[in-house]
Amino acid sequence: MDLFLVGGGWDDARAHELYGGFVDAAARRAGGPPRILLVVLGTDPDSLEYHERYLRTLGLVGGHELVVDRVAEGSAFDPSALEGVDGLFVGGGPTPGYHASLSSAYAEIRARVHAGMPYAGFSAGAAIAGTHAVIGGWRVDGRPVCPDESNEDLDPLTVVEGIGLVEGAVDVHAAQWGNLSRLVAAVQDGLAPHGVAVDEDTVLGPAGVVRGAGHVWEVEAAPGGVVAVRRRASVQ
Repeated sequence: MDLFLVGGGWDDARAHELYGGFVDAAARRAGGPPRILLVVLGTDPDSLEYHERYLRTLGLVGGHELVVDRVAEGSAFDPSALEGVDGLFVGGGPTPGYHASLSSAYAEIRARVHAGMPYAGFSAGAAIAGTHAVIGGWRVDGRPVCPDESNEDLDPLTVVEGIGLVEGAVDVHAAQWGNLSRLVAAVQDGLAPHGVAVDEDTVLGPAGVVRGAGHVWEVEAAPGGVVAVRRRASVQ
């Protein structure tokens, strides 16, 4: 399965390193320049301006046709948009909003990815990719487990059913926003069986290969309520 989970970040100098593998996987599926669907949330002016970052970054990689589906907040993503595309890229923004808009299409997305369509998730798009989706929150039993700035307008640590492309949970902006501790709390409290937290400007790709500027942090439960954390750096 060609799955690429990006922890956020906008280092244009790393565009090929972070997104080239996804475009190449889509090209192999297409047998030529691929048609890629970019799904992003929001139709207001601020959102449209933010979406331009994806167009610029993916444009630096090149070699593909990009189709953009801008889903209005509060509206459901139409899975018919997946017809005729060779790869799906789900962008970032309000993670609860992405979950609400795409959840009715999770089964269709999962089926297509298992059938060979590459998937790339950036920030929120990565967070909803797991069987358990960390969509926000910053406190457990009223006590902080990560910075308030990561709350996504939710108070308690909130984990819901995700797309199911990878077992466990995915958190993002790990080192930069302090979200590794949130994933540790989710695993320790049994909200997710295990998970990975991805740094910004870093991608976790097929076969568990890490590329980019930072780390991927693997979090697993251990006997006695202990949580084991392992840090993996980019391959050179």
